[in-house]
Amino acid sequence: MTNFAKLHEDVCFKKAGGKVIWQPRIGCWIDDKLFEDGELPGKYKGMTKAEIYRDLGCSARVYEYNDCFYPVYDDTIRYTSKTEGDLQTDTFETPVGTVTHITKSTPSSWARLTVKEWVCSEEDLKVFTYIEQHTNWTFSQEIFDKVHAEWGNLGAPTVFIPRVSVQRLYIDLMGVEEAVYAMMDYPETVEAYFAALRECHLRLIDVINPSPVRIINFGDNIHSGTLSPSLFEKYVLPEYQIRCERLHQGGKFVCSHFDGDNRGLMEFYQQTGLDGIEAITPVPQGDVTLEEMHQALGDMFLLDGIPAIYFDEDYPEEVLVDCVHKILDLFAPNLILGISDEISSTGDIERIRLVGKIVDEYNRNLSASQES
Repeated sequence: MTNFAKLHEDVCFKKAGGKVIWQPRIGCWIDDKLFEDGELPGKYKGMTKAEIYRDLGCSARVYEYNDCFYPVYDDTIRYTSKTEGDLQTDTFETPVGTVTHITKSTPSSWARLTVKEWVCSEEDLKVFTYIEQHTNWTFSQEIFDKVHAEWGNLGAPTVFIPRVSVQRLYIDLMGVEEAVYAMMDYPETVEAYFAALRECHLRLIDVINPSPVRIINFGDNIHSGTLSPSLFEKYVLPEYQIRCERLHQGGKFVCSHFDGDNRGLMEFYQQTGLDGIEAITPVPQGDVTLEEMHQALGDMFLLDGIPAIYFDEDYPEEVLVDCVHKILDLFAPNLILGISDEISSTGDIERIRLVGKIVDEYNRNLSASQES
């Protein structure tokens, strides 16, 4: 079997001789099937995720290495979590105040629905500023070794790090609407939080850089439908530039997760300092064409690129095949081919093999041409 971990790093660091790698994410398909039926269908029954990847003969983006890095709060912060019925309440107690987050289980998936956001006021945000200021990070070699034992050479060690500035407010702490109001109503408090968050994340990077993890993703889920160009330029772009400079000093490959709509932010791609961007979704699922993506990225890497809906039987296999060839023509060798963003629970998992055969043929033909 191909050593996908080596190929993954070789592609990222341009040592693969022009080869590309097929690295689809299939976690949604697996989790939804297990939630709905309690087991996976057909031959996949009883398999682990790693075993399914091995059976499909493709690489995995092994974000399970995320567990190797975790926050350590100082003694002035107390975190607790309790569950009553379908409600879970998480709490941070600090010298400057207490904040809570309440979620509930849902009947449709293992994901939990937020009932109460962490931050509902300016005072709550000041508590999180304190938390960021009093958080350090550590790396666990034991967890790293455990993840590697399970996933082996299916993919190079990879992590995504916490969200920056506005995206942290939108997704983790406040929700979009309240975060927008916060930036307008108490900008000094918001910017003080962003500064504390930046320093906290730089402490994390100082732990990441000497670690064996070389591929770093910013798990920001950036969507231009909620993040305007002005907000991106003011609050996100500088954070990316600072992070990328520090991570590149550690010899890391750096990318970020841009999903949803992208058109409004494409002008900034090459200013970010990123090596590549993950999950840009082209039409007919997203709002940009492959050609527009290629122009905006320049020499940057594309991670993914195939619309997830092309794995559904609503679209003939020929549409998927044509899309794969077009992506290879446009983006190789700066390409980690994948699905933007994951194959859904309604997708045909066997189409994963189809794409793999195309990529294998591409790499074989490339090797043959280089030998002749």
